[in-house]
Amino acid sequence: MLQTLLVEDNAPFRQSLREMLCEQFPSMDVEEAENGEEALEKIETFSPHVVFMDIKLPGQSGLEVTREIKARYSGIRVIILTSYDLPEYREAAKNYGADYFLSKASSSREEILALVESILADAMK
Repeated sequence: MLQTLLVEDNAPFRQSLREMLCEQFPSMDVEEAENGEEALEKIETFSPHVVFMDIKLPGQSGLEVTREIKARYSGIRVIILTSYDLPEYREAAKNYGADYFLSKASSSREEILALVESILADAMK
């Protein structure tokens, strides 16, 4: 079973992402966090395989949280999912250790689900 953590301060977006993932992957266990501090606490107890991370969060940025996650748990796949699809954010996400970068505006449902499928396939190897 794939465990996924959604780190997003926009509750309606977080809920729609959760519904999409749970609909496509009924056995997926999904937890949510509104900010970086809550995300790091949940990772301690939930041990997700995948984290969807927004860049703009209250308190710590999603990039800073990504760096912490990757330093402590290198096996967790971090997907930056943001409204800020700018080259400098893509570069920063890579430098902070994110595994993937998706734009909320230009990434389709199919692209997001295909990425999760590929991560699932790798995890099952």
